[in-house]
Amino acid sequence: MIEPSPRGPTVETVPEGDTRTRLVCPDCGYIEYGNPKIVVGAICTWEGRILLCRRAIAPRIGYWTFPAGFMERGESAAQGALREVEEEARARAEIEDLLGVYEIPQVGHVYLIYRARLLAPDCGAGPESREVGLFDWNDIPWADLAFSSVAWGLERFREGGGPHFLVYPA
Repeated sequence: MIEPSPRGPTVETVPEGDTRTRLVCPDCGYIEYGNPKIVVGAICTWEGRILLCRRAIAPRIGYWTFPAGFMERGESAAQGALREVEEEARARAEIEDLLGVYEIPQVGHVYLIYRARLLAPDCGAGPESREVGLFDWNDIPWADLAFSSVAWGLERFREGGGPHFLVYPA
């Protein structure tokens, strides 16, 4: 394995055998691959109400989202979504199925959004949330949703069926 040098990858070039420009370390040849990140999340329900979290971290502090975040190495996408539910909403859930895949190539994100059922109505703000709540459909704060992926996921949830797929912008 090539270890990065203290200077790190600073030269933009097409490495030998590659077809794309990458950042390469001029000292050791280490190649930095800026590959997309996987975001996992779950739209969780309890007796018809939807779990939402008001963000306490950047970006979009103070705006609402369903529990979601970057998938971690060593976990499945579904495990990551359930971890995010526990971390952000102090809640426990069970995955029902994949609701949709939402891609944003411009920022290198691929969202895997699951439909889930809360195991109990108990929830509370984790370190990344200011507050959490269970919302009836008509009470969802649509004007204060954090990201386009949140609105898209909620709308697909309401439509039922699935899984749905979208490359943003459509």
